[in-house]
Amino acid sequence: MKKWLKRIIYFVLFLFIFLNIVAAFHAYKFTRFYESDKAYTKKPEQMSGWEKTKVILFGVDYVKRPIVDKPSIPYEDVVLRTSDDLDLKAWYAPASNATGTVIMFHGHGGTRSGVLSEMKAFHEFGYNVLAIDFRAHGKSDGNTCTVGYHEDADVMAAYEHIAAKGESNIILWGISMGAAAIARTMAEHENIKPKKVILEMPFATLEEAVEARLRMMKLPEEPFATLLTFWGGLQNGFWAFGHRPVDYVKEINTPVLVQWGRNDSRVSESETTSIFENIPTEEKRLVVYENSGHESLLRKEPAKWVTNVAAFLAPGSK
Repeated sequence: MKKWLKRIIYFVLFLFIFLNIVAAFHAYKFTRFYESDKAYTKKPEQMSGWEKTKVILFGVDYVKRPIVDKPSIPYEDVVLRTSDDLDLKAWYAPASNATGTVIMFHGHGGTRSGVLSEMKAFHEFGYNVLAIDFRAHGKSDGNTCTVGYHEDADVMAAYEHIAAKGESNIILWGISMGAAAIARTMAEHENIKPKKVILEMPFATLEEAVEARLRMMKLPEEPFATLLTFWGGLQNGFWAFGHRPVDYVKEINTPVLVQWGRNDSRVSESETTSIFENIPTEEKRLVVYENSGHESLLRKEPAKWVTNVAAFLAPGSK
């Protein structure tokens, strides 16, 4: 009996160690983006059995998505310096007789060229626009991404750049990770005071974001979500279970527009509802896009997006 008990204990211990090693490798890869000449992954049908095994055990190398398009409106190339000494590449598009400036923040794995439709729309509303590449994305420095945690330094660099121009009407817009980064920045930095904020599809907690990714990959959510969240935070110097936009938004006291797509497979309705309910200001709106998923709401449902965003930005609106 003791012999079998020892075997069971050894097996459980081995399984625990094995799962943690696999999770640590995957967490590391998930939070890293590399230049195309430093990372290459074959398509599954091109892989040998050993290559597929390595991907399962050690994760995939993610390549920085290239800047594939540029603004169709007049713009300037800008370089921002963060407080932790990274250079962020950005586009600044001034508008004639501008009523303010919109600062734009893309999602995980994206770039500023992925938000060109929104950039043009805000410009047509009469706003100057600044769109950045987050650290480890596009043309910006670094290869480590913390899914909105340390990216608060990127948000602050962009905000301070525009504030230094004397701009008093600053609007922050972010999608997914960009929205989470905005919420964290406003919770952690008292000197960031935008006039209005637009959050599109922010996740409620990092752990829930990891769970959603595992569901998309058709992998069991637990214990992998807990392990990936733990190791991702440990490797990058923060308590990942405390990375909770649903709590960050409790510190936002400026007018907020929250937007979400009914078919979103990454951010649930309950997450969106919790975030919206936790925003303390009464000057808030929640708009649900019935035909959209986790994607550009403007490109999917343009008329609805333009109508709601224009109404929210209108002077005196709440």
